[in-house]
Amino acid sequence: MIASFFTSALTVSVGIGGGVAMLALMGYLVPVAAIIPLHGAVQLGSNLSRSSILRSHIAWICLAAFLAGAIPGAWAGGLAVGALADPTLKALLGGFILLITWLKLPRLAAIGPRGFALTGAITTFLTMIFGATGPFNAMVLSKTFPDRLRLQATTAAVMSLQHLVKTVAFALAGFAFTPWLPLIAAMIVTGFAGTWVGANFLQKMPEERFRMAFRVCLTVLALDMIRRGVVGMAHG
Repeated sequence: MIASFFTSALTVSVGIGGGVAMLALMGYLVPVAAIIPLHGAVQLGSNLSRSSILRSHIAWICLAAFLAGAIPGAWAGGLAVGALADPTLKALLGGFILLITWLKLPRLAAIGPRGFALTGAITTFLTMIFGATGPFNAMVLSKTFPDRLRLQATTAAVMSLQHLVKTVAFALAGFAFTPWLPLIAAMIVTGFAGTWVGANFLQKMPEERFRMAFRVCLTVLALDMIRRGVVGMAHG
């Protein structure tokens, strides 16, 4: 519950990192088989609260276009899963995020809804293969929206839908959420409190400082992905 508060505050204040930090912490606290389903359910609540607090800043048209492209992208990505070993994918994703984070690229918002739908299809296809949706979506959207509040709000909306799909999939696969519901509810409540604190901090943070903190967090996550990928390939 304490971790949920601080990781939610981290995510909304600097843009990324809370979900990955929560995943790492849960590895010490809950059974391995329950980590991913519980993480998805808690992150669903966290991102929904972030979306609600920042709802006036969500780019709804771009979000709808992104989702329209994401559906065929997810289907195609599902067919391609398994083409490369997991360690190789982690290393490639880490390198890709590093390049996109630090290279100067043109803004993508000017391409319009059709172009954004294409972007959604491509990034969702890659996400289905790489598996790390949070850093990947944040990286793409950061190149789309110059305003940090719109970036945070739209990222939260995208992640809410993705975690909803994940949670429903685990439920249909037979994961027993019922015994975990009190903990999930408590973590969502403390996560909402952390989101509120982080959102207030976000609005007071200078734009330049936010962008640098955002890039640093993405860089740390990318380097860790590369490290895990290299270690996995060495042991493989």
